[in-house]
Amino acid sequence: MTSSTCLVGPAAWDDPEVQALTAAQQAELRARYDGDTEPGTPPSAADVAVLLVARDAEGTPVGCGALRELAPGVAEIKRMYVVPEARGRGISRAVLTALEAAGAERGWTTLRLETGPRQPEAIGLYESAGYRPIGAFGGYVDEPDAGCSLYYERVLDRT
Repeated sequence: MTSSTCLVGPAAWDDPEVQALTAAQQAELRARYDGDTEPGTPPSAADVAVLLVARDAEGTPVGCGALRELAPGVAEIKRMYVVPEARGRGISRAVLTALEAAGAERGWTTLRLETGPRQPEAIGLYESAGYRPIGAFGGYVDEPDAGCSLYYERVLDRT
């Protein structure tokens, strides 16, 4: 998928550029949430079915996002991230749109995600893309701090 500012394409979980992006995402979240650890089960090479990387015109990786299957027809969005210097250019929307298309290609009809209240940019992106608030799901249900997260879902268009 292309946007005016990036090209979004598949990548491998263990690719060093992917690992650098996901490490930066986790570091930013730890800073926003005062060092708290990630809720739920962290994604891994074994459970990530789709991983996409956004690259700028020079080929530099500037964002990423992943999907992992939760149940038949349902997947979770993981590791959505855009490097700070590339924000505000529509890259996150391009990654989200590409993830939705990849999910639909695999027959997933519903995408879910977890985010936090200190991520207003993410909340705005997801709500503007048609994601609606839901209760905790999957591995988040038993988390001691499940009420501190926000959960969203979108039923993908069937075309």
